[in-house]
Amino acid sequence: MSFHLHKFPLMARSKKLHEVITEHETNPTGRTAADSDDFCHVTLPDFPGGSETFETAAKFCYAVKIELSSSNVAPLRCAGEVLEMTEEYCEDNLISKAERFLSQTVLRSLRDSIRTLKSCEDLLPMAESLGIVQRCIDSIVSKASASDPSLFGWPVNEFTNSGAAAVSSSHETGSRRKGATASGGDRWFDELVFLSPPLFKRLIVSIKARDLNPEIVENCLISYAKKHIPGVNRGGRRSSSSSVLSEIEQKELLETIVTNLPEENGLRSSPAVTVFFGMLRAANILIASNACRATLEKKIGLQLEQATLDDLLIPSYSYLTETLYDVDCVQRILAHFLRSNRVRSVTLMLVGKLIDGYLSEIASDTNLKTDKFLDLAFALPEQSRLYDDGLYRSVDVYLKAHPWIKEADRERICGVMDCRKLTLEACTHAAQNERLPLRAVVQVLFFEQLQLRQAIAGTLINTDIGRLDMERLPEMARQEDESIVEDEVERGIGGTWTAAVRDNQVLRLDMDSMRTRVNHLERECSTMKKAIEKIHKMGPSGWRGSLTKKLGCKFKTQVCDSHEPTIVEARKGRTHRHHHQQ
Repeated sequence: MSFHLHKFPLMARSKKLHEVITEHETNPTGRTAADSDDFCHVTLPDFPGGSETFETAAKFCYAVKIELSSSNVAPLRCAGEVLEMTEEYCEDNLISKAERFLSQTVLRSLRDSIRTLKSCEDLLPMAESLGIVQRCIDSIVSKASASDPSLFGWPVNEFTNSGAAAVSSSHETGSRRKGATASGGDRWFDELVFLSPPLFKRLIVSIKARDLNPEIVENCLISYAKKHIPGVNRGGRRSSSSSVLSEIEQKELLETIVTNLPEENGLRSSPAVTVFFGMLRAANILIASNACRATLEKKIGLQLEQATLDDLLIPSYSYLTETLYDVDCVQRILAHFLRSNRVRSVTLMLVGKLIDGYLSEIASDTNLKTDKFLDLAFALPEQSRLYDDGLYRSVDVYLKAHPWIKEADRERICGVMDCRKLTLEACTHAAQNERLPLRAVVQVLFFEQLQLRQAIAGTLINTDIGRLDMERLPEMARQEDESIVEDEVERGIGGTWTAAVRDNQVLRLDMDSMRTRVNHLERECSTMKKAIEKIHKMGPSGWRGSLTKKLGCKFKTQVCDSHEPTIVEARKGRTHRHHHQQ
């Protein structure tokens, strides 16, 4: 860009321009074709900040008031250095004005320091030699170390960066946010993600050297990863970026981010774990180093209870793996979880439910080997599951998807569940499940009978207690004063005992039904015992037909539905109908 300017304002402020113009006037032989007696053509190649910065510097020479901002102060400081606009040459010159603004305004604000650091990307190495880059980094680290993470709206708690504000070059003095509150937060991370990878790496190294709060370090790293690495922010679209990194650059950036993650758990939330899973997927796609993936797996394992089933479904990207999902990765993550010292019973049960759901999802994969399924199912200790209904469902799905496996493998698969920990609903389904081996069916029927016996025993105890209370009631009533009895009757005690009698009648009906069911199961078990004695003679292929013939029943094949009504719900329905009939 060409500027047509007067020489005297420029020569009054710039020592460099004064020397060039003076030499032009005193040495006519050095003139170019563009020069004349009235005009001097001066070329300034690679001027810091470009034509926009030179125009602002020229206005300053013409005594036009200029507005300094966090975005233009670094280019103007470099321009002053090139033009030699020093305080020795002229008082209150551009260099001193820019330096005062830097120290008194920019370096006192966290957001302004980040913006000025961003503007230094196109000013290297001059901005480095003038100390602007290091001063901005020191200011950011100092302000960040004094901040409280609870006062900010951390980007990790949001799945999109739509609220990120673009770096503005027209940020004027005094335009910093006013009245920022703890609820709104000062979203300086939105400015941090616009730094180039080299400057960001320098900043992170300085932050870690100051031993900052792990939450602050993790938030810086996670925010930058969500911005520049595709696939990390799975909950929403990746924010638009002025420059898209190549795969090699993405890989190097991801490894740098993971390397600098603090060993302590700075963030313990479901969104944070989801981001870590996204980084792990990206590491698999970019073929990052084994150390990078191992660090992420350990990071996830230490807070596995915060994960969701969708997080665990990591696709298998290796051609050496036949399964649809990366089961080995989940096993390693689970091992990190079990090795941690903070495993509590509640946390263990949450992870147990999560792994059971994962087993049900991968069980339908026909390429999933029996040993791999068993290894993951047996990985958790017994106390991680209150009921084994989830395991039974995964077993049922696996047997349905692998009808060709041998009988011995079927028994091994069924061995992962404890029939004593199945609910009545699951027992009822398993007893009719044609896919289960005979040994498993017999165990299920046996423990179902035990559960029914315990339920009947509990019903009898409740009935006896109710009968004793009914017998004591007349005696207690005679001992009370007549006025007290009348007062109690007015309060509706009589209605309560009437309802209790009615409930006992319903319980007796249920007890009779249970006794009938138990007698039927006892007859079935007796028939099975006789049939089992003949199985060894008939071989494994003919046991089901013989069992069907002996029992006189037809097994129905279906996948366990966890949404079927339970025994308690069915009993409530009968009770409601009984009350309605009365």
